[in-house]
Amino acid sequence: MLKVQWLEAFGIARKDAFIGFFLLFNTFSWYYSTLTIIDSILSIPNMPAMLWVIYFSSVAASSIVGAAISSKVNRLRLLYIWTILGAFVSLLPGLFVNITATSASALLFLLGTAFGFGMPSSLGYFADITTLEKRGVLGGIIFLVTNLSVLPTFVLFAQLSLLVNSLISAAWRGFGFIIFYGLKPQEKTIQETKKNISFFDVLEDRYFILYAIPWFLFSFIDRIEGPIFGNLFTREFFSSFLIIKPIIGGVFALIGGLLVDSIGRKRMVVYGFITLGVAYAALGIAPGLMLSWYFSQIADSMAAGIFWTIFIVVLWGDLSRPGTREKYYVIGNLPFSLASIPPILLDPYLSFIPTYAAFSLASFFLFASVLPLMYAPETLPQKRIEIKRLKGYVEQAKKVRNKYLKKGAAEG
Repeated sequence: MLKVQWLEAFGIARKDAFIGFFLLFNTFSWYYSTLTIIDSILSIPNMPAMLWVIYFSSVAASSIVGAAISSKVNRLRLLYIWTILGAFVSLLPGLFVNITATSASALLFLLGTAFGFGMPSSLGYFADITTLEKRGVLGGIIFLVTNLSVLPTFVLFAQLSLLVNSLISAAWRGFGFIIFYGLKPQEKTIQETKKNISFFDVLEDRYFILYAIPWFLFSFIDRIEGPIFGNLFTREFFSSFLIIKPIIGGVFALIGGLLVDSIGRKRMVVYGFITLGVAYAALGIAPGLMLSWYFSQIADSMAAGIFWTIFIVVLWGDLSRPGTREKYYVIGNLPFSLASIPPILLDPYLSFIPTYAAFSLASFFLFASVLPLMYAPETLPQKRIEIKRLKGYVEQAKKVRNKYLKKGAAEG
């Protein structure tokens, strides 16, 4: 039996907790390795950057297909096939001697499909094995560990050939299958409880829409402002923050996970949007001021880490019920992939947008994102928030009492 006692603190069996943790960690870290492989493919001379559209479109389309068939097939069987598919597809880039635009298109389509197809089911499985009040902290740990692996992965892959990188990526995904299958996970959703809800049913869920609109706005603004940041900042500053941002994001993914399980999801989302709105407003007012640069990038990294935990793994699991989770997760996370497409298509025109106008407009939309949240429910029950708050008061009172007892004993 795996000796992972620290996972028992999450209120679920340690085996289930480890399976859920490793399944998503393996998937997200493998995702970053495939992005590095795609970067090396598209760095080939005369390879059009527009091919990124194929990748992100295939991620979105395959995730919709995977969610659509999830109610008709065994979830664990789908996850086994998905991880094996990822290992096999990861091998393909290294098998080509000369990669053309046509073969690159096929590779990007397959890599996108290999990532997107099983994501709704893996997130649905994670939601089913976690408890409502511990889902955030475990999700935060996953993103922290994943983000800490990003920099070593990029550095390692930059030194190696495409063939070796493909072998490493395939081996890591294959190892994920071995661990997942070898631990013999149990299906947490009873077949009879599966509900054949449609995507339209999810879109008619008012609470879902109230959270989905701000998430879409953040995802779109975050992606569209990326090229503008590159034009505004010096190359040294921009490159240094590409290294630092995953670390800051990972740390705040964990901090956000701890806080959303104690003070609630809604409050943390509101705080994140307000912080981002102020950061972009500062850039709009003083785009040439170095302090604005640091403040904006740190705030963006902090908010991104918090939002990853809340929107990618927590909220859609809170709003859905066992048997309906895949469709909630796929629609809720579509902005993560689709928001990357407009910046690619608009890249030639973004340099003509004045920086002060771009950041001021972004600030306006981020502040406007808070409006739907005013009507959104808190998905962590108020009773649990109050219980945790009272426990905090009790612990604080105990510390004060012990302090005075020690002081009295010393004086006596």
